[in-house]
Amino acid sequence: MKPSILLIEDDKDMLELVSGHLQHSGFDVQKADDGIKGQALALQFTPDLILLDLMLPKVDGLTLCQRLRRDERTSRIPILMLTALGGTKDKVSGFNSGADDYLTKPFDLEELHVRIKALLRRSEHAPLAASHSEILSYGPLTLVPERFEAIWFDAPVRLTHLEFELLHCLLQRHGQTVAPSLILKEVWGYEPDDDIETIRVHVRHLRTKLEPEPRKPRFIKTVYGAGYCLELPTGEALIRQAEAVQRQRLENTKASA
Repeated sequence: MKPSILLIEDDKDMLELVSGHLQHSGFDVQKADDGIKGQALALQFTPDLILLDLMLPKVDGLTLCQRLRRDERTSRIPILMLTALGGTKDKVSGFNSGADDYLTKPFDLEELHVRIKALLRRSEHAPLAASHSEILSYGPLTLVPERFEAIWFDAPVRLTHLEFELLHCLLQRHGQTVAPSLILKEVWGYEPDDDIETIRVHVRHLRTKLEPEPRKPRFIKTVYGAGYCLELPTGEALIRQAEAVQRQRLENTKASA
Protein backbone atom coordinates (compact mmCIF):
# COMPACT_ATOMS: atom_id res chain seq x y z
CA MET A 1 0.00 0.00 0.00
CA LYS A 2 1.28 3.46 -0.93
CA PRO A 3 2.06 5.88 1.93
CA SER A 4 -0.59 8.61 1.97
CA ILE A 5 0.22 12.30 2.22
CA LEU A 6 -2.15 15.22 2.71
CA LEU A 7 -0.78 18.42 1.14
CA ILE A 8 -2.41 21.62 2.42
CA GLU A 9 -1.16 24.54 0.32
CA ASP A 10 -2.97 27.57 -1.14
CA ASP A 11 -0.42 28.42 -3.86
CA LYS A 12 -1.73 26.52 -6.90
CA ASP A 13 1.65 26.30 -8.64
CA MET A 14 3.31 24.97 -5.48
CA LEU A 15 0.39 22.61 -4.87
CA GLU A 16 0.69 21.05 -8.32
CA LEU A 17 4.50 20.97 -8.33
CA VAL A 18 4.80 19.22 -4.95
CA SER A 19 1.84 16.88 -5.43
CA GLY A 20 3.13 15.86 -8.88
CA HIS A 21 6.58 15.10 -7.47
CA LEU A 22 5.12 13.08 -4.60
CA GLN A 23 2.82 11.07 -6.85
CA HIS A 24 5.71 10.36 -9.20
CA SER A 25 7.71 9.18 -6.13
CA GLY A 26 5.04 6.65 -5.23
CA PHE A 27 2.87 8.45 -2.68
CA ASP A 28 -0.91 8.67 -2.60
CA VAL A 29 -1.62 12.41 -2.34
CA GLN A 30 -4.73 14.27 -1.16
CA LYS A 31 -4.80 18.06 -1.71
CA ALA A 32 -6.45 21.00 0.03
CA ASP A 33 -6.05 24.73 -0.66
CA ASP A 34 -7.34 26.14 2.64
CA GLY A 35 -7.31 25.24 6.32
CA ILE A 36 -10.95 24.15 6.59
CA LYS A 37 -10.68 21.71 3.68
CA GLY A 38 -7.36 20.53 5.07
CA GLN A 39 -8.82 19.68 8.46
CA ALA A 40 -11.78 17.90 6.88
CA LEU A 41 -9.51 15.76 4.69
CA ALA A 42 -7.22 14.97 7.62
CA LEU A 43 -10.18 13.63 9.59
CA GLN A 44 -11.62 11.80 6.59
CA PHE A 45 -8.47 10.04 5.36
CA THR A 46 -6.10 10.07 8.42
CA PRO A 47 -3.03 10.22 6.16
CA ASP A 48 0.40 8.89 7.05
CA LEU A 49 1.84 12.41 6.93
CA ILE A 50 0.63 16.00 6.50
CA LEU A 51 2.47 18.74 4.61
CA LEU A 52 1.11 22.01 5.96
CA ASP A 53 1.63 25.54 4.65
CA LEU A 54 1.50 28.27 7.30
CA MET A 55 -0.07 31.10 5.31
CA LEU A 56 -3.47 29.57 4.55
CA PRO A 57 -6.88 31.19 3.95
CA LYS A 58 -9.82 30.61 6.33
CA VAL A 59 -7.72 28.85 8.99
CA ASP A 60 -3.98 29.52 9.20
CA GLY A 61 -1.44 26.72 9.46
CA LEU A 62 -0.49 27.28 13.11
CA THR A 63 -4.12 27.17 14.24
CA LEU A 64 -4.80 24.11 12.10
CA CYS A 65 -1.74 22.34 13.47
CA GLN A 66 -2.94 22.96 17.03
CA ARG A 67 -6.40 21.63 16.16
CA LEU A 68 -4.95 18.48 14.62
CA ARG A 69 -2.80 17.87 17.66
CA ARG A 70 -5.76 18.25 20.03
CA ASP A 71 -7.89 15.74 18.11
CA GLU A 72 -7.22 12.10 19.04
CA ARG A 73 -7.89 11.04 15.45
CA THR A 74 -5.04 13.14 14.08
CA SER A 75 -2.81 13.80 17.10
CA ARG A 76 -0.19 11.19 16.09
CA ILE A 77 0.09 12.06 12.39
CA PRO A 78 3.53 13.55 11.56
CA ILE A 79 3.26 17.16 10.37
CA LEU A 80 5.88 18.86 8.21
CA MET A 81 5.38 22.61 7.88
CA LEU A 82 6.18 24.33 4.58
CA THR A 83 6.54 28.09 4.80
CA ALA A 84 8.33 31.16 3.50
CA LEU A 85 8.76 32.33 7.11
CA GLY A 86 12.21 31.07 8.04
CA GLY A 87 13.12 33.09 11.12
CA THR A 88 13.92 31.45 14.45
CA LYS A 89 10.74 32.81 16.06
CA ASP A 90 8.67 31.41 13.19
CA LYS A 91 10.24 27.98 13.63
CA VAL A 92 9.68 28.07 17.38
CA SER A 93 6.03 28.97 16.81
CA GLY A 94 5.69 26.07 14.40
CA PHE A 95 7.20 23.54 16.77
CA ASN A 96 5.22 24.91 19.71
CA SER A 97 2.02 24.39 17.73
CA GLY A 98 2.89 20.72 17.32
CA ALA A 99 4.83 20.42 14.06
CA ASP A 100 7.37 17.60 13.75
CA ASP A 101 9.56 19.30 11.18
CA TYR A 102 9.86 22.62 9.35
CA LEU A 103 11.04 23.34 5.81
CA THR A 104 11.52 26.87 4.52
CA LYS A 105 10.50 27.92 1.00
CA PRO A 106 11.99 27.84 -1.53
CA PHE A 107 13.17 24.30 -0.96
CA ASP A 108 14.66 21.56 -3.09
CA LEU A 109 12.23 18.72 -3.85
CA GLU A 110 14.90 16.17 -2.96
CA GLU A 111 15.31 17.81 0.45
CA LEU A 112 11.55 17.58 0.92
CA HIS A 113 11.72 13.90 0.00
CA VAL A 114 14.46 13.29 2.58
CA ARG A 115 12.42 14.98 5.31
CA ILE A 116 9.30 13.01 4.40
CA LYS A 117 11.14 9.69 4.42
CA ALA A 118 12.69 10.49 7.80
CA LEU A 119 9.30 11.30 9.34
CA LEU A 120 7.64 8.22 7.85
CA ARG A 121 10.52 6.00 8.93
CA ARG A 122 10.21 7.21 12.50
CA SER A 123 6.45 6.71 12.59
CA GLU A 124 6.77 3.25 10.98
CA HIS A 125 9.26 2.18 13.63
CA ALA A 126 6.89 3.14 16.41
CA PRO A 127 6.35 1.64 18.83
CA LEU A 128 10.07 1.31 19.36
CA ALA A 129 11.41 -2.19 18.95
CA ALA A 130 13.84 -2.48 21.82
CA SER A 131 16.93 -4.63 21.38
CA HIS A 132 18.70 -6.33 24.25
CA SER A 133 21.31 -3.57 24.29
CA GLU A 134 18.82 -0.72 24.60
CA ILE A 135 18.10 0.93 27.94
CA LEU A 136 14.44 1.63 28.55
CA SER A 137 14.59 2.06 32.32
CA TYR A 138 17.07 3.77 34.61
CA GLY A 139 16.60 5.36 38.01
CA PRO A 140 13.24 7.18 38.13
CA LEU A 141 12.60 6.87 34.38
CA THR A 142 10.98 4.06 32.40
CA LEU A 143 9.99 4.41 28.75
CA VAL A 144 6.85 2.63 27.53
CA PRO A 145 7.16 2.42 23.71
CA GLU A 146 3.69 0.96 23.14
CA ARG A 147 2.06 4.13 24.51
CA PHE A 148 4.79 6.70 23.85
CA GLU A 149 4.77 7.28 27.57
CA ALA A 150 7.32 7.81 30.30
CA ILE A 151 6.90 6.57 33.85
CA TRP A 152 8.62 9.36 35.75
CA PHE A 153 8.95 9.00 39.52
CA ASP A 154 6.05 6.47 39.41
CA ALA A 155 3.69 8.80 37.50
CA PRO A 156 2.80 8.36 33.79
CA VAL A 157 3.74 11.21 31.46
CA ARG A 158 2.40 11.24 27.92
CA LEU A 159 4.92 12.24 25.25
CA THR A 160 4.76 13.10 21.58
CA HIS A 161 6.68 10.89 19.13
CA LEU A 162 9.52 13.39 18.97
CA GLU A 163 9.68 13.89 22.73
CA PHE A 164 9.78 10.12 23.20
CA GLU A 165 12.56 9.67 20.63
CA LEU A 166 14.56 12.55 22.07
CA LEU A 167 14.27 11.21 25.60
CA HIS A 168 15.17 7.72 24.36
CA CYS A 169 18.26 9.14 22.64
CA LEU A 170 19.40 10.84 25.85
CA LEU A 171 18.54 7.82 28.01
CA GLN A 172 20.82 5.55 25.97
CA ARG A 173 23.67 7.85 27.01
CA HIS A 174 22.55 8.96 30.46
CA GLY A 175 25.30 10.80 32.27
CA GLN A 176 27.01 11.66 28.98
CA THR A 177 26.86 14.82 26.89
CA VAL A 178 25.06 14.17 23.61
CA ALA A 179 26.00 16.45 20.73
CA PRO A 180 23.23 18.22 18.76
CA SER A 181 24.46 16.64 15.50
CA LEU A 182 23.93 13.16 16.95
CA ILE A 183 20.48 14.08 18.28
CA LEU A 184 19.43 15.45 14.88
CA LYS A 185 20.66 12.32 13.14
CA GLU A 186 19.02 9.83 15.54
CA VAL A 187 15.76 11.66 16.27
CA TRP A 188 15.08 13.57 13.06
CA GLY A 189 16.91 11.27 10.69
CA TYR A 190 18.96 13.91 8.91
CA GLU A 191 21.83 16.26 9.60
CA PRO A 192 20.89 19.89 8.93
CA ASP A 193 23.50 22.33 10.11
CA ASP A 194 21.18 25.17 11.08
CA ASP A 195 18.36 23.55 13.04
CA ILE A 196 19.69 23.62 16.60
CA GLU A 197 16.57 25.59 17.56
CA THR A 198 14.58 22.49 16.66
CA ILE A 199 16.26 20.61 19.50
CA ARG A 200 15.98 23.49 21.94
CA VAL A 201 12.21 23.71 21.52
CA HIS A 202 11.68 20.01 22.16
CA VAL A 203 14.09 19.94 25.11
CA ARG A 204 12.07 22.82 26.55
CA HIS A 205 8.86 20.80 26.10
CA LEU A 206 10.42 17.79 27.83
CA ARG A 207 11.57 19.91 30.74
CA THR A 208 8.05 21.30 31.14
CA LYS A 209 6.75 17.74 31.49
CA LEU A 210 9.54 16.24 33.62
CA GLU A 211 11.34 18.93 35.58
CA PRO A 212 9.89 20.19 38.89
CA GLU A 213 11.29 23.63 37.95
CA PRO A 214 11.71 23.75 34.15
CA ARG A 215 13.66 27.02 34.30
CA LYS A 216 16.15 25.40 36.70
CA PRO A 217 16.55 21.91 35.22
CA ARG A 218 17.97 19.21 37.46
CA PHE A 219 17.77 16.27 35.08
CA ILE A 220 17.93 17.44 31.44
CA LYS A 221 20.95 19.70 31.50
CA THR A 222 22.42 21.95 28.84
CA VAL A 223 26.16 21.60 28.41
CA TYR A 224 26.88 24.89 26.69
CA GLY A 225 28.70 24.53 23.41
CA ALA A 226 28.55 20.73 23.59
CA GLY A 227 24.96 19.45 23.80
CA TYR A 228 22.60 17.96 26.38
CA CYS A 229 23.01 15.53 29.24
CA LEU A 230 20.37 13.45 31.02
CA GLU A 231 21.42 13.02 34.65
CA LEU A 232 19.26 10.53 36.55
CA PRO A 233 19.64 9.91 40.29
CA THR A 234 20.06 6.48 41.87
CA GLY A 235 20.35 5.14 45.42
CA GLU A 236 19.91 7.68 48.21
CA ALA A 237 19.91 10.55 45.74
CA LEU A 238 16.92 8.94 44.02
CA ILE A 239 15.01 8.75 47.30
CA ARG A 240 15.69 12.42 48.05
CA GLN A 241 14.71 13.51 44.56
CA ALA A 242 11.53 11.40 44.65
CA GLU A 243 10.48 13.15 47.85
CA ALA A 244 11.23 16.56 46.31
CA VAL A 245 9.27 15.73 43.14
CA GLN A 246 6.32 14.50 45.20
CA ARG A 247 6.29 17.74 47.23
CA GLN A 248 6.37 19.78 44.01
CA ARG A 249 3.47 17.77 42.58
CA LEU A 250 1.42 18.40 45.70
CA GLU A 251 2.17 22.12 45.50
CA ASN A 252 1.18 22.17 41.83
CA THR A 253 -2.06 20.33 42.60
CA LYS A 254 -2.95 22.84 45.33
CA ALA A 255 -2.11 25.79 43.09
CA SER A 256 -4.34 24.50 40.28
CA ALA A 257 -7.27 23.63 42.60
